[in-house]
Amino acid sequence: MATQQLYVYNTLSRTKQPFKSIVPDHVGMYVCGPTVYGDGHLGHARPAITFDILYRYLQHIGYKVRYCRNITDVGHLEHDADEGEDKIAKKARLEQKEPMEVVQYYLNRYHKAMDALNVLPPSIEPHASGHIIEQIAYVQKILDAGYAYVSEGSVYFDVKKYAEKFNYGILSGRNVNELLETTRELDGQDEKRNACDFALWKKAQPEHIMHWPSPWSEGFPGWHLECSTMGEKYLGDQFDIHGGGLDLLFPHHECEIAQSCAAKGKPTVNYWMHNNMITIDGKKMGKSYGNFITLDEFFTGTHPKLQQAYSPMTIRFFILMAHYRSTVDFSNEALQSAEKGMKRMTEGYANIARIKVAAESAATAETLKMIENTEQAMYEAMNDDLTTPVVISNLFELVTLINKIIDGKTVIGQAGLDKLTAVFKTFFFDILGMKDESVAGADNAKSEAYKGAVDLLLEVRAQAKSNKDWATSDLIRNKMAELGFVVKDTKDGATWSI
Repeated sequence: MATQQLYVYNTLSRTKQPFKSIVPDHVGMYVCGPTVYGDGHLGHARPAITFDILYRYLQHIGYKVRYCRNITDVGHLEHDADEGEDKIAKKARLEQKEPMEVVQYYLNRYHKAMDALNVLPPSIEPHASGHIIEQIAYVQKILDAGYAYVSEGSVYFDVKKYAEKFNYGILSGRNVNELLETTRELDGQDEKRNACDFALWKKAQPEHIMHWPSPWSEGFPGWHLECSTMGEKYLGDQFDIHGGGLDLLFPHHECEIAQSCAAKGKPTVNYWMHNNMITIDGKKMGKSYGNFITLDEFFTGTHPKLQQAYSPMTIRFFILMAHYRSTVDFSNEALQSAEKGMKRMTEGYANIARIKVAAESAATAETLKMIENTEQAMYEAMNDDLTTPVVISNLFELVTLINKIIDGKTVIGQAGLDKLTAVFKTFFFDILGMKDESVAGADNAKSEAYKGAVDLLLEVRAQAKSNKDWATSDLIRNKMAELGFVVKDTKDGATWSI
C-alpha cells in the first residue's frame, strides 16, 4: 500500500494542504447531514458520497476515524433564516402528523437510499432534538463571554462585537463591514441589533409545535448551534475535518466558526472541506427551488425529466466521475454515459476470472510493472485531494489490459494476476465503494443461483452447437436477447452480460 502524503483542499486557507491529524493515526470528522422533512435527492447524494470516499480512504491508509454526521430535526427555519416556520413542523402540520413522526419516516427513507448508494453509516448520528440541554449550555457560554444578547426572550449572536476581536468572514470571504451596513429589513428585525446577527435561541410563538424550556424563554435552538454543540461533544474541543456542501459555507459554517471562537476563544476545526453543487438546467438542485429529483425517482425512472431509471451504482459512478469540488450538471446523456462506463468496469472485473496465466517471463514482468505503475497513479490521484476521475481513468486502463490478455495480445503471470485482482478490488470496490449490480436486488445466494442458471443455459446451447443443432442454439440465443442478455461467442466459450 502506498504511503504518500494525503493533501486536501482546505476552504479556510483556500489551498491544498498536507493532511495531518491532531492525534496520530486517529481522525475526527464531522459532516452536516440532512434536514429530514422530505425525500433525499441528488443534491443530498453528493455530500454523502463525497465524504464516504474520504471516510473509506482515511481508513484504507491506516487511520481510525470517528465520523459524526448529524440529523437536523429542529430549528431549521424556512429560507435558512431566523424567522418563519420550522421546516419539519410545517411538514407535520400539512400532513397532520407529529414532527418526530415526520422525522422518523423520512430518516428511514434517507437511510434506505444511502444503503442503496453503498454509503457507509457514520460512527455517530446525533439528532439536534436530542441535544437541547447541551445547546442551552453552549448559548450560555457565548453569553458569558459577551458575544450574545437576550432580546424579547430570544438570544442573538452579536456579530459586531465579535468582529472587534475575531474575523467574521474568515471562511466565506464575506466583508463584515458590508454585512453590518446592510439596510435590508427582515421580519423581527427590531429584536436584533444588526441585520447580520443570528439566532442562538428563538422564543417560540404560541403556534410553534416544537419548543423547550430555557433560562430565556420557552423556545428552540438556532439552526447553526447544533453542529457546534454536537461536533465538540463527540469529537472534542478541536477536531480534524468538518465537511458539507458548498451551499452551507455561508451562513451556516461561518456561524459555526463564530460560535466556537466566541465560546472558547479559538476555532474548533483544522480542515474545512466542501463539495460543490449538483445543478439542473444550470441552477442548484434543491427543495427550496422546487427543481429536485428524488433518489427514488432516479431509481424508478418516474420523474418527467428522466428518460429511464438509473440504478444506485450508476448515480454513485456519475458523481465520482467528477471531482468533488467541481459543479456537476444533471443530464440524461451524462447518466447514460456513467451507466455504460460502470457496466464496462464491472464486466472488466468479472473477466479477470477468465484470464489464463502464462509462465513467468520478461513479458509477464512488464505486465506486472504496468499494473504497479497504475496502482501508484491511483494512489497519487487519491492523495491529491481525492481526485476520483483520475482513479476511474486508470481503472479503465486496467479493463483495457484485461481485454488484451483475454484476446491473447499480451500475457500475465500469476504474480501479475494476483496484483491485478487486488488493485482492481481495492480501488473499485473498497475505495470508490462500488457494488456489482449485474443482478439487481438479489442477495448473494440468489445471485449465484441466477448466474448458475444462465451458465447452465449457455452450456445447453454449447452442447446444441456441438451436435450441430443450430435451431436450438439460435433459439436460446434469440430468447436470451429478447430478455436483455448479450451473449458473445469467444474462442474460450460463450460469455453473457445484461
